[in-house]
Amino acid sequence: MAFKGRPELLLPAGDLEKLKFAFQYGADAVYAGLPAASLRARPNGFGREDLIEGVKYAHDLGKKIYITVNIFPHNSKLPVIEKHLEWLRDEVKPDALIVADPGVIHMIKDIWPDCEIHLSVQANNLNWRQIKFWQDMGVTRVILSRELRLKEIQEIHEKVPDMELEAFVHGAICIAYSGRCLISNYMSHRDPNMGTCSHSCRWKYKVHIEEEKRPGEFYPFEEDEHGSYMMNAKDQCLIPYLKELADAGVCSLKVEGRAKTIYYAATVAKYYDLALKDMLDGKPFNPELLEKVRRTAHRPDSPGFLFGTTEDSVYYDKNRPVNTWLYTGVVREVLGDKKYLIDVRNKVEVGTEIEVVTPEKDFMSKVEAIIHPESKEEEQAAHGGNGERIFIIEGDMPVGSFIRQQSENAEGASEDAKFECPVSADQV
Repeated sequence: MAFKGRPELLLPAGDLEKLKFAFQYGADAVYAGLPAASLRARPNGFGREDLIEGVKYAHDLGKKIYITVNIFPHNSKLPVIEKHLEWLRDEVKPDALIVADPGVIHMIKDIWPDCEIHLSVQANNLNWRQIKFWQDMGVTRVILSRELRLKEIQEIHEKVPDMELEAFVHGAICIAYSGRCLISNYMSHRDPNMGTCSHSCRWKYKVHIEEEKRPGEFYPFEEDEHGSYMMNAKDQCLIPYLKELADAGVCSLKVEGRAKTIYYAATVAKYYDLALKDMLDGKPFNPELLEKVRRTAHRPDSPGFLFGTTEDSVYYDKNRPVNTWLYTGVVREVLGDKKYLIDVRNKVEVGTEIEVVTPEKDFMSKVEAIIHPESKEEEQAAHGGNGERIFIIEGDMPVGSFIRQQSENAEGASEDAKFECPVSADQV
């Protein structure tokens, strides 16, 4: 039985600003957390007051917010988790908690019996028997492992039809089973399972091979002039397959990236939202949306494990992102006809052709003039220091609109083009 209606579009909120942009551009819900209990402890901009404000902001819009408490705590951290849960219950009141550790779930049952519990992807949710077990333990939603195929998701839904299923559709893929990894701990003494992953799998390595009969003679192992990225993975992008996921029983479509920019949160939300609207209208997938979502910097993407593992479905041997369009700036204030205060994020010159992205539309325009706040005209503007400048641009740009420009260095785009909806609906 397929999921009925529109699946929830769930975006990451690494701080309060990202939360607001995600909702402005189409998200139905967001997930967030405080550093002490979240798997994004370091790149996390939420404080206690921000989180309370974020929950109120979401609820005022009629949207939802889920709070991550998904670390694997050692004994010494259990009292901290207990106090955190009490605070979430009494003052924050989110729509659900995202949890991975059985001990933390047990604590929630004691402290907050009627809390909605979503089982984190960190629990490696791979089969219907496991999911039935967690349903019996009071879990109301399971976030499926990225390693599952579409047919496996469908079977899980058929076997446990009254369990909500959430699946990642966009963002980074981990080298380990959805985060259960100790490479970062070994390389930099930062534990991924406690929220401080240093992404060691994406570092550049020099590998040397020692042949058995030539001890002490090391031969370099080189893939190309950029070095070896032997543990790196492509990014996931499932925007062409939202109908297939909904038909398989997925009720929530999750985007990875709490550490990424407001531009990422907004633009990914926008194009996935448009794809969902087309799906509900019975329209076929529009390939232009795939091209549009790729205008945000990313690593070459693929459907991940959704249709099985092939030689080039996940593995990628270069660490540099594809960046065919540069995030140039965001509109902070509308000053008058054609006049906007823009927070500049990349160098831009007068005369540059730009694309404007608003919640309602995208359109091409041109930078006609750049004016310093002290009324001095400039030929160019760049990010750094006080990056705000007044721009003269033709077109209607509400606060929160983005401008971007084509990159002179489009390296990687040809590789990315290999993934052009390679699997059709009748093949799954």
